[in-house]
Amino acid sequence: MTSRRLKKHCRSIVRGVGLPQPFSVARLCHKLSAQRGRPLYLLPFPVLPTAGGPCGLWIATAESDYIFYEENTTKLHQEHIIVHEIAHMLCEHESPGLTEPSSFRAILPDLDPALVRRLLARTSYTNRQEEEAEMVASLILDHATRCAGPSTPDLARLEQVLGTRPSDA
Repeated sequence: MTSRRLKKHCRSIVRGVGLPQPFSVARLCHKLSAQRGRPLYLLPFPVLPTAGGPCGLWIATAESDYIFYEENTTKLHQEHIIVHEIAHMLCEHESPGLTEPSSFRAILPDLDPALVRRLLARTSYTNRQEEEAEMVASLILDHATRCAGPSTPDLARLEQVLGTRPSDA
């Protein structure tokens, strides 16, 4: 798929979501939880990222969705990780899932950290799926930024005078 076709495809996915207004990651998670008819849990995790390794993971079980995200990073980066994992959901990529209840318990903090790290390092997505998820996440976050109000009175005045937001220029 060409990058133009990929972007068009990803835009249609984002349009189909009906992003919450005003936008927040929490509101998006709540909306997706309601749409999917199952809880969506966001769980920070102290990952030690390796070069090229994932900073987040989405795991779907029969009853719930779990998104694990890097605990030791900025809030902005955490939100990007979460939205990237949500993008995998929206693109209907296969979650790595867990087939054994004992494996699922292993991702909880009070259990074996070595096993937890192995699960978080696991990925079954193709490069195309990663590109698709990253594009969807970027479009969602771009929308969130565009829909956010001006951050300062000076910026609000500038937007009023110019009749546009700087990101529209």
